[in-house]
Amino acid sequence: MPAEADLSDDAVLGGRLRLLQPRRGHRFGHDAILLAAAVAAKAGDRGVELGAGVGAAGLALAMRVSGLSLTLVEIDPALSALASENAKRNGLGDRVSARCVDIAAAAAVFAAAGLAPASADFVLTNPPFNDPVRHNASPDPDRRAAHVGGSLAPWLEAAARLLRDLGSLTLIFRADGFADLVTLLQADFGSISVIPIYPRPESPAIRIIVRAIKGGRAPLTLRPGLVLNDDRGPTADAEAILRDGVPLSSSDR
Repeated sequence: MPAEADLSDDAVLGGRLRLLQPRRGHRFGHDAILLAAAVAAKAGDRGVELGAGVGAAGLALAMRVSGLSLTLVEIDPALSALASENAKRNGLGDRVSARCVDIAAAAAVFAAAGLAPASADFVLTNPPFNDPVRHNASPDPDRRAAHVGGSLAPWLEAAARLLRDLGSLTLIFRADGFADLVTLLQADFGSISVIPIYPRPESPAIRIIVRAIKGGRAPLTLRPGLVLNDDRGPTADAEAILRDGVPLSSSDR
């Protein structure tokens, strides 16, 4: 685990959740809390977060839904150690554990870490993706799909393997990757629902939150979007999710 001087201690969910994270490098943000708010889970469920980092999304979910158990999967040993520490310091160590595993590892590696195939009721993930502000998507659909597919395929394959039949996958992704993401999901998932996330009422969506069911058969559904800010600052809906831990409506069962 990094030295204390290299860490910051940050509050989310109105201070109810405090997380250690490195001062340098990738740091969690609103995406993690929005992802947690969109997951449909209940007491007794068992879940996995893929690419958990220091555990922001998974721990926010565990704070909201008492009685679920969750494994935080992270390839970086230092971040995995921080995720474990964050679970303990927030009183969630009895229900949330961290495992240092590469999401592209073989099923036997996952099983050795206590993550057998078809053992999860839900999976959540905030997979790495290029920021469209800095990286323009290729206008060629084949090249674009190949780029997205190359980065996302191992994540979706791991999720499909871990989930039981009719288990749910929830992920957050960039909005301009919508078409390619849905194409990739259709190999193992159905009953796909999409929530656009808008920075302001007049702006295009910057993110999408997607929920899909392993083996689901219902048609794709576009849900009402979430607007993060208006002329007066954060919207009431955004504040309720980011500060108060209120779930997005589509996560209701």
